[in-house]
Amino acid sequence: MKILILNSGSSSIKYKLMQMPTETVICEGLIERIGSADAVFRYSSKKADITESRKISSHNEGLELIARYLAEGETAVIQDVGEIDAVGHRVVHGGNTFTDTTLITEAVKSKVRELSNLAPLHNPHNLEGINLAEKLFPSAKQVAVFDTAFHQTIPPRSKKYALPRQWSSEYGIEVYGFHGTSHKYVAAKANEYLRKNRSRIVTIHLGNGCSMTAVKDGKSVEHSMGFTPSNGLIMGTRSGDIDPFIIFHLVFNLGYELETVRHQLLKESGMKGLTGYTDLRDIQSKAADGKQECILALEMNAHRIKKYIGSYAAIMNGLDAIVFTAGIGENSAVLRELVCRDMQFLGIELDQARNRQKSSDIREINSPRSQVKVLVIPTEEELEIATQTYKLCKE
Repeated sequence: MKILILNSGSSSIKYKLMQMPTETVICEGLIERIGSADAVFRYSSKKADITESRKISSHNEGLELIARYLAEGETAVIQDVGEIDAVGHRVVHGGNTFTDTTLITEAVKSKVRELSNLAPLHNPHNLEGINLAEKLFPSAKQVAVFDTAFHQTIPPRSKKYALPRQWSSEYGIEVYGFHGTSHKYVAAKANEYLRKNRSRIVTIHLGNGCSMTAVKDGKSVEHSMGFTPSNGLIMGTRSGDIDPFIIFHLVFNLGYELETVRHQLLKESGMKGLTGYTDLRDIQSKAADGKQECILALEMNAHRIKKYIGSYAAIMNGLDAIVFTAGIGENSAVLRELVCRDMQFLGIELDQARNRQKSSDIREINSPRSQVKVLVIPTEEELEIATQTYKLCKE
């Protein structure tokens, strides 16, 4: 079965064409910095290995570009679109409606569209990918894999907010959790590495969007994001945790329009708001040159992560491992070092030399004295999506 995986983030698209169940990669690639004049497009197969910078204004434009490379000209890896048996889509918000991988119907699309209000940086792009894939691959089954599904095991004491009960019972306002496909994959890999059936792991997904999960015995029991993927850690353009009354102060006392505040919190805050940059590589470079706002932003980012590690260790009554994953988590030795600094009280001690090494495999970067394993595990969201899509389609 040939399965195309589309994983649309807030400013990126990862894609992979795989032969399942052998997990053979036919081609794969990535588009980064969507919306900018210097977006990066990568495409890799046995026929071609391309990396180029170009203007890609929207997710839809990026998806059309991917489709051309797959099926046209010298880069083509399929002769006919009918070769694609299924398309597996990452969908960020499934609410309480979707608790498992689902075949996409008009009713499913309608619900994903409805939930776009809760994930405005993601669900609309996910829906774009679904609509375009239906046109480009009309004979393929379209499958949705929901970020929120892994977090259905979060207990009520963590899932509920201290708000009027009607808001939860009638309006569904509660913690849903996100990046579930990534957290599920790396937590399973960490358990294999630790050779434990029972474990207490904190998974730290750091990309343009950032989140953390407390995973106890393989199940999500606490998560940094909540009703929407906008709170918790400091992100590329999202603020993460704030006092909600800041919004009322801006609107009622300072005269801001609500839509302006919404836009600022989602697209102009986080690392961009602190530094003017969204890409951590730029921020680290400027910090190394002594730019104070970039140094402070890195320190704030690490400080927030450390707070969550401590709270999750308390919730699980201990800690066996922490896992860094996703683009920043896998590649930023600087941020990992800042997070693990002065954490000996929790049994976390980093090995600086190991931390600076690069590898595409799972690796341990803690010192021999560390009581807690510090792991870097490359996330394979696309493989997880392909696996779940294959299981559903073969039934």
